[in-house]
Amino acid sequence: MPHEKELAAISIFSRLEKDDLERLGKSVVQRKYAKGDVIVKEGEQAVAFYVIVSGRVDVTKGGDKVGEKRAGEPFGEMALLDGYPRSTTVIAAEDTECLVMTRWDFTAELKTGNSIALAMLPELSKIIRRLEGESIP
Repeated sequence: MPHEKELAAISIFSRLEKDDLERLGKSVVQRKYAKGDVIVKEGEQAVAFYVIVSGRVDVTKGGDKVGEKRAGEPFGEMALLDGYPRSTTVIAAEDTECLVMTRWDFTAELKTGNSIALAMLPELSKIIRRLEGESIP
């Protein structure tokens, strides 16, 4: 079942056209994690991006909790772009269900045309500007 509505709610995909969202939505799979399951581990190769459908996760770095994410929030977005090792560990704080998109599926979609990449660039620029301390709406 396509998940374009959930993807459209994520900032990096918010500017995509309906057909691009439908194509990406078809490459997403649903996964369930029990409380305590490690979803991604700091230092491991990043191969997928996640959107939380239900539940809650804790984000840790070096064993210290640095945040949490809830339903509707993504994590692992940079895995779609660079595949570098994970910078944090994400653990299911309660039973959690996620949509998962692999980097391979995402890059395959990018190769079919440049409309996805072009739509994502302004949102990626906003993320960088915020990280650099700029106040961006």
